[in-house]
Amino acid sequence: MIEAVIFDLDGVLIDSEQTWNSAREQLVRERGGTWREEATREMMGMSSPEWSRYMRDSLGVDMEPEEIAAEVVRRMEALYREHLPIVDGARDAVAALSAHWRLGLASSANRRLIELVLELAGMREHFAAAVSAEEMAHGKPAPDVYLEAARRIGVQPGLCAAVEDSTNGLRAAASAGMLVIAVPNREFPPTEEAVALAEVVLESLDQLRPELLLRLGRRAR
Repeated sequence: MIEAVIFDLDGVLIDSEQTWNSAREQLVRERGGTWREEATREMMGMSSPEWSRYMRDSLGVDMEPEEIAAEVVRRMEALYREHLPIVDGARDAVAALSAHWRLGLASSANRRLIELVLELAGMREHFAAAVSAEEMAHGKPAPDVYLEAARRIGVQPGLCAAVEDSTNGLRAAASAGMLVIAVPNREFPPTEEAVALAEVVLESLDQLRPELLLRLGRRAR
């Protein structure tokens, strides 16, 4: 049985991984660091304190982590206000599911960016709670952000479905004991091992309809 659905944000509702990648890479190069091809994958799912320390310690950005995070978020806000890269089908999926279940958001993005995206996308009213990994002790793949989202909406984790796109996100949702729905990121696809944790794998959010959740809920009884 499913009583709530918890969404990831980046890569699921907004096609933002390339935007994050550009903002971070630009700052690394401007501040004398060395960008690495694997950096994007390694930072996916990290909380703000985690990825800002990674940028300083592993990529050589000569700034304090708090300064790094603030500057990246500032650049992201500007890019979102110019153009919000919302995923096709995201608004329809959120609206359709919210008519049947309580919705939560479990994101690695900073709180300011979460609130901005929900405002610009016109989705805020659909979510009972939104949690940022920067509020948790550990980012994804730890389950903290998913467990907190379930707590805030008042539903046991085992009665929640989680919608994820990345390796660390899929692992986090599975570790939280949730029924996992994978919508794999096309630019930065998750590992086969992570995808195997999902109950179902979708090609797009157009397939995420109430009928699917009802079938999955009956199967999980």
